[in-house]
Amino acid sequence: MRNRAPDEATLLSPQDWALPVPIAYGPGRLAEIGPRCGEMGVRNPLVVTDRGSAGLPFVARLCELLTRESLSPALFADFSPNPVGEEIGAGREAFRAGGHDAVIAIGGGSAMDAGKALCLAAGIETDLWAFDFDRPPPIPPPGAAFPRLVTIPTTAGTGAETESTAMVTHAGKGMKFCLWHPQLRPSLALLDPELTVGLPPNLTAWTGADALTHAIEALLVPGYHPLCDAAALEALGLIAAWLPVAVREPANMTARGGMLMGSCLAGIAFLKGLGLVHAISHMVGAEFDTHHGLTNAILLPAVLRFNLPGMEEKTARMAEAMSLPGRSVDGFIASVESLLDEIGIPRSLGEIGVPADCAARIAGKAMQDAAARTNPRAASEVEVRGLVEAAIARGRS
Repeated sequence: MRNRAPDEATLLSPQDWALPVPIAYGPGRLAEIGPRCGEMGVRNPLVVTDRGSAGLPFVARLCELLTRESLSPALFADFSPNPVGEEIGAGREAFRAGGHDAVIAIGGGSAMDAGKALCLAAGIETDLWAFDFDRPPPIPPPGAAFPRLVTIPTTAGTGAETESTAMVTHAGKGMKFCLWHPQLRPSLALLDPELTVGLPPNLTAWTGADALTHAIEALLVPGYHPLCDAAALEALGLIAAWLPVAVREPANMTARGGMLMGSCLAGIAFLKGLGLVHAISHMVGAEFDTHHGLTNAILLPAVLRFNLPGMEEKTARMAEAMSLPGRSVDGFIASVESLLDEIGIPRSLGEIGVPADCAARIAGKAMQDAAARTNPRAASEVEVRGLVEAAIARGRS
């Protein structure tokens, strides 16, 4: 039997963890950002977010709290929802021109990606694309170091706050690339569920479905990684319990806390790898600028129908973690589809403007994505094209 989920008192109380990076969780903890930056020796941070978030209250509040502690923050927000390489270059110039000593990334997945990519590029004269996950990481010159990175997620979905990977679009190739370096690690991930309360129901659903996808795909990745698998299962329990509530009751702080915690755990889990949902979604987003979490959610059932047959044991473990009534492959997929229906996810990629004639092109690009290599079932380009076509035409059964 699955352990009892965290209760309301736990989800509303401050929690501190050191694995895999220092994490400060709890309602109202944004108020600690000034003293915490001071303890790290940060004096002149660059606050990074995307264009859509720049005018939101949490950005002004963050800058106010930093200034109150005699820090000198500046804001750079010239990033798209799917950040592109040229924008990272502009951010690097702003970082250097301002003599900044840290990056504070605040917002959703785009802000996390932009902040991390900016940190990779800020201090060393290396082409951004040299940090491609599929290449040996560049060796920084002696004495060079990446700037301190603080991550503050304001959506419960991306889970990108505890690791160094950043998804950045190469405009010339129309592809997303995973950029990273093992020496870049967030110095602090600050998880304050109060910051997610203003998220509208549709974005709550889209980002929450992103977290669900992370946990499922991470658990299905082949290989033995008990830490990531345990995080994935706990994330599934939290998401199944609290995602519908967070969509239905946006001001429910317990639900917001449960989702933020679940999203973080799902993000830790996918250090193990991801699968074809993400491989395809990355390329759809690169071409059509679709919301990443929404794209994942629509793709998930088609990929599950391809992946899960023969994986009955892991399917049963996921169903148990989510307290689902059935344990079969068909029953699990039906329950996932029902959850997506409940939170208002569109049924097909066609409904969000992805055209049918892109399937072959998207499949070819997806085969080059790192996530395709950790999918639990090997797939040919023809099979991936079939998955894309199914998701465009009908999505859920």
